[in-house]
Amino acid sequence: MTILAIVGIVIVIIVAWLIGVYNSLIKSRNRVDEAWSDIDVQLKRRYDLIPNLIETVKGYASHEKDVFQKVTEARANAMGAKGIEEKGQAENMLSQTLKSLFAVAEAYPELKATDNFAKLQDELTDTENKIQASRRFYNGNVRDFNTKIQIFPNNVVAGMLGFKKYDFFQIDNAEEKENPKVKF
Repeated sequence: MTILAIVGIVIVIIVAWLIGVYNSLIKSRNRVDEAWSDIDVQLKRRYDLIPNLIETVKGYASHEKDVFQKVTEARANAMGAKGIEEKGQAENMLSQTLKSLFAVAEAYPELKATDNFAKLQDELTDTENKIQASRRFYNGNVRDFNTKIQIFPNNVVAGMLGFKKYDFFQIDNAEEKENPKVKF
């Protein structure tokens, strides 16, 4: 009878441990998903600002159609990107095209002086800062989750239950790591 009680206690402890590991993995995975949602919200805000910005600049520099077309295409590509890696590459391209749009705006002092452009510039700068903060928050949660599923003995449970690593939301090279510089 004593052996049965010991075996029963060991089984209860193992089951409780498995439940604890599983719940911990679920919490971590949900934090990563929430952090990605934060990035998505900020990217949508950025996408919504871009048409207004283009229209404002168009009023002063209507002959710069090539720049407007590139920004519009980059925005569409970024909005349609699937997966973390593709999204990161699309966002890099969008940042580059926004830099060219602001370079065009530099040539028009009267544009820089308008309230509408100044407000859009401030909102875009604020959004870029929020995207950067959201990216750091996401990558921190990804790091924690990936560590949790890789350490022993969690890796055994995670492997059995099909938990997979998340990718970091990264920017590829040092030049692209900079936010678009907005100086007027």
